[in-house]
Amino acid sequence: MILDPLPLTPDHDIPAPVLTELTALYASNRDFHALSGEFPDPDDVRPEQVAAALADELAVPGAEVLLARSEGRLVGIAVTLARHPDPVDPDPWIGLLMVDATVHGQGYGRRLATLVEDRFRTAGRTAVRLAVLDNNPEAVAFWTALGYDTLAHGRDRRLDRPCTVLQKQLTGPSGTDAEQPA
Repeated sequence: MILDPLPLTPDHDIPAPVLTELTALYASNRDFHALSGEFPDPDDVRPEQVAAALADELAVPGAEVLLARSEGRLVGIAVTLARHPDPVDPDPWIGLLMVDATVHGQGYGRRLATLVEDRFRTAGRTAVRLAVLDNNPEAVAFWTALGYDTLAHGRDRRLDRPCTVLQKQLTGPSGTDAEQPA
């Protein structure tokens, strides 16, 4: 799996072919969007909605959108923050990690999470955090299986939904072959 930053045109637009791929990836995750409520109709995710959501993500200082490809195919996306907007929080965050639903259960999510963790580890970061909506127990189970521990319970900053904040210490090498092609 290869992880690359989202390419943008000189005027900061997402190139049309990449936006088409991203829209298909987002649309494949209908159940997630129904839980999160971030798209008006989870059965009709549109390119302009995906572009707007990613523009909002990239407007946050220190945000990065990373695309995961396997054999040239877009299989996942991760949105990271170098720092949380709360100045008291010392750790980087994973704001979103989404894998194409047609390949769920094939290890792409685990490999993508490991690649993101490795990026933070290489940058000298010692921990990473994320928040999972409380109405998404499958996501909580996924992250805890990857070694994330519950740090706190609260509400998300954007839509004030109940969530669980998880944290993972990033000490030592990941010990996986996450950079090998799938």
